Amino acid sequence: MAIRPPRIHVAAALTAGGDVVLPEGAARHVARVLRLGEGAPLVLFDGRGIEAEAVLVEAGRKRVVARVEAVHEGRGESPLAVHLGQAISKGDRMDYAIQKAVELGVAEITPLYTEHGDVRLKGEREARKLAHWQAVAASACEQCGRATLPPVHPPLALADWLGGRGEALRLVLHPGTPGVLDRQGETASAALLIGPEGGLSSAEVEAAIGADFAPLSLGPRILRTETAPVVALTLLQDRFGDL
Repeated sequence: MAIRPPRIHVAAALTAGGDVVLPEGAARHVARVLRLGEGAPLVLFDGRGIEAEAVLVEAGRKRVVARVEAVHEGRGESPLAVHLGQAISKGDRMDYAIQKAVELGVAEITPLYTEHGDVRLKGEREARKLAHWQAVAASACEQCGRATLPPVHPPLALADWLGGRGEALRLVLHPGTPGVLDRQGETASAALLIGPEGGLSSAEVEAAIGADFAPLSLGPRILRTETAPVVALTLLQDRFGDL
């Protein structure tokens, strides 16, 4: 079986015949971890839906350069655009939620501050964490074959996120009437709200319902905050998307 060329996200214009200097992290991975040399094939993508076949033309310790040979539209985008509002959780749990959401075709992610959430970020710490989450999303795109990088928006208070929603289908994970997805007609956009480990408060659930969110139950067992988006997005993609 042929080994797939590594996929690398580059924030640069991809033009056939042009050279692209790989960003530091990707360059280190290609040259020092994978130990690829000149002539090795790569797949580059710009995060805006364009993908390119490329070949290494320079693979030094300080600089790695790929030459674009062919450019085409990327694949892997779902017909269902889901905006995930995910309550911020500690450590690897948030990374896992973002990674799996991207693999499952999410279109946008907004980290949320909620009443029972135990993470509060400010200033430079918030900026560093946001950059980290965006890198997690890019890495997930590299792995799963997507050429469009879903934005991870700056964290918002839940009320602010609810006030900006306009998706045709809006769901909040909360014990509710079974079969809400079965009763829903076809849709091309959805907002999905997932609370923190301690759950959303009753006032937050009421606010979501007041913003036209329907309660969605995922069965009799309580799922962790990082597991819930995997299950919910799988159901949404199976019902309205491309699974």
